[in-house]
Amino acid sequence: MEEDEDMWKKIILSLLIIISGAAGFFVAKAQVTFNNTLNHVNRDYDTALKNVDLSGIEVNSDDDIVNILVVGNDYRKEKGYDASGLTDTMIIATMDMKHGMLKLTTLMRDMIVDIPGHDPNKLNSPNSFGGIPLLYKTIAQNFNIELDGYVEVGFDAFEKIVNSVGGVEAELTESEANYLNTTNYISKKKYRHVKVGKQKLNGNQALGYCRIRKGGTYTITGLTDDYGRTWRQRAIITAVFDRVKSLPATKLIDIANKVLDGYVTTDLSNEKILEYITDVVKMGTTKVNQLQIPINGYYRASARGEYSCGSSIVMTDGVSSTRNSSANAEALNKFIFDYDGKKAFQYGKFTNK
Repeated sequence: MEEDEDMWKKIILSLLIIISGAAGFFVAKAQVTFNNTLNHVNRDYDTALKNVDLSGIEVNSDDDIVNILVVGNDYRKEKGYDASGLTDTMIIATMDMKHGMLKLTTLMRDMIVDIPGHDPNKLNSPNSFGGIPLLYKTIAQNFNIELDGYVEVGFDAFEKIVNSVGGVEAELTESEANYLNTTNYISKKKYRHVKVGKQKLNGNQALGYCRIRKGGTYTITGLTDDYGRTWRQRAIITAVFDRVKSLPATKLIDIANKVLDGYVTTDLSNEKILEYITDVVKMGTTKVNQLQIPINGYYRASARGEYSCGSSIVMTDGVSSTRNSSANAEALNKFIFDYDGKKAFQYGKFTNK
């Protein structure tokens, strides 16, 4: 909505840009140059995920599978937060060396989850209570996943990333085009001239497109509300990834230097990132398989007044309407650890498309 202008919805592109771009440099034996590029990234080892106490929480892991938490939040100093802000976008980026696959799992921000030391709340709230460590502990407790590190993208990164790759192609429905042209979701008025159908969006237009979650505004796949918003984010991730793959190494290194400087924070060292890049190069794939949690058939909308945090998404076991995250946790683990990509991912009677 227009009154949510101070809560722009960011999309996580930086991890894919780092991996895809850096892979080319690494293969070209430009490791020294790339190390200099990685030095632009902010490091916060005090919030390293490996230091988070997960005692009493059962988590699954595999030496051949790397899971990186990639987040974007609305933290800005002028907002006066004492801790980090609400995480508007949360994605688990998976490098599956066992099956030779890249995977992305979007965790919907409005899911009700159990938060250690706090009342149940939306998944986007733990970061504001206790930073990245509490967000990780919450994900581990609700979904039984061990994470190997995190990448956090700042508020201003989005437009710079999209513009740096020359814009991205998207296909808009009539409802999306009308909404973007008649609201301030595209913040710069001179760019409020998008059309129905396929077109190239600049950074400001793409940001507005990814912010939409208005009921009655549908994606080309028929999704609306927050389901449509997260679908748009994944579509733009794929579009940026495709653009990155087509750019020459000299352009990629220039983009990386500009985008990473001050906009990205991680607990991963240069050495660890280079190790992961080597693994991706060995896999030899650029296809990205995607999943959204909660999955179809295993959630419901909250009832009026059910939770103090307002309208939200309640995970269920697919049979009872009682809140239960176990089915979604099982589906997430099957997708990350067992899915081989030979056919569409399926959990229960529902197929992911």
